[in-house]
Amino acid sequence: MDDAARARDAACEALADVEPDRLRETLERRILEAAVTPGVLALVTARALDPDVTPDDVVDRAAGVQLIYEGLRLTRSIAHEEPWNDATAGAADIDADMDVLAADVLVSRGFSLLACTDAATAAVEVVRAFGRDQTLRDREGTDPTAATALDRNLEVDALELAVITGTTTVGGDPPEELLAYARDLAGDYDGEFPPPGRALPETTADRIADISDRAVSATDS
Repeated sequence: MDDAARARDAACEALADVEPDRLRETLERRILEAAVTPGVLALVTARALDPDVTPDDVVDRAAGVQLIYEGLRLTRSIAHEEPWNDATAGAADIDADMDVLAADVLVSRGFSLLACTDAATAAVEVVRAFGRDQTLRDREGTDPTAATALDRNLEVDALELAVITGTTTVGGDPPEELLAYARDLAGDYDGEFPPPGRALPETTADRIADISDRAVSATDS
């Protein structure tokens, strides 16, 4: 099983007991259709830093990262589309309400998977930063370029959370260069992660291992 499938399956498993059925199906459909770049990066990071780590050691944490990102991404989409402003929406209002509920569940389940880990504080900060960014974006007078930059911060923060999660899983804190690499990866995607069939460049694991090795060497010297 590849990392994308692992992250997606673990995220769906974390939602398996959600009721009612319609809500659970909505959640699972979103995960199946989502780009799982954040979850995959958490897995790749852990394995790059410790080749002996098993998927079971990190997959639930990777799912937590993925669920938080997907929930915030859905929240961002709802805020931008403002579906309730359409007076003729009718049944679409119900779909919008379901999306709001789905976003809340995704984020809360993601938190539950990271709550007792060393990535918990970083996860909280991602949500806080998202709230600040969207508040600034919605202020009157925010120009389109600034609004786009504020929106793209979510992808940056999600990949930073992924490398923090992967690193802390194997016992450590990510060096600043690794966080910078995560930010660069997010910038390469121009605000959107690749479709579900793709996730990260093939060189990602090697780059992470190299960054970690140089950070250790610098510390030892």
